[in-house]
Amino acid sequence: MSKKEMQPTITEHGVIATILGKETAFSGTLAFKKPLQISGDFTGEIISDGYLVISEGARVKANIKAGTVVVGGTVIGNVTATQRLEMLSTGKVQGNIRTAKLQIADGVVFDGNCEMLSSEET
Repeated sequence: MSKKEMQPTITEHGVIATILGKETAFSGTLAFKKPLQISGDFTGEIISDGYLVISEGARVKANIKAGTVVVGGTVIGNVTATQRLEMLSTGKVQGNIRTAKLQIADGVVFDGNCEMLSSEET
């Protein structure tokens, strides 16, 4: 493992506390408080007020409700990000999104509807 891989990822909400690795497959309901990164496969439902990163190469088939969501992998399902949704250039989302703030990079694949949340809804 290189030094770069061993360094923790730091977000505006602190260090990512938990990583579901590339070789990990998980299904069920996932709830968390500290920043979480998914790099493998996840199927089910994700519910949190926290910070979620879906890494490049990750495959998530779930409805997601979180505070901040960063998508670099593939998401099949509806996404509600009460604070912010960021889609990286490698990101793919197939489903509807609801968010207060949206950032979409060049190259994103998005198939669905988008609803912007007002400050009263967050």
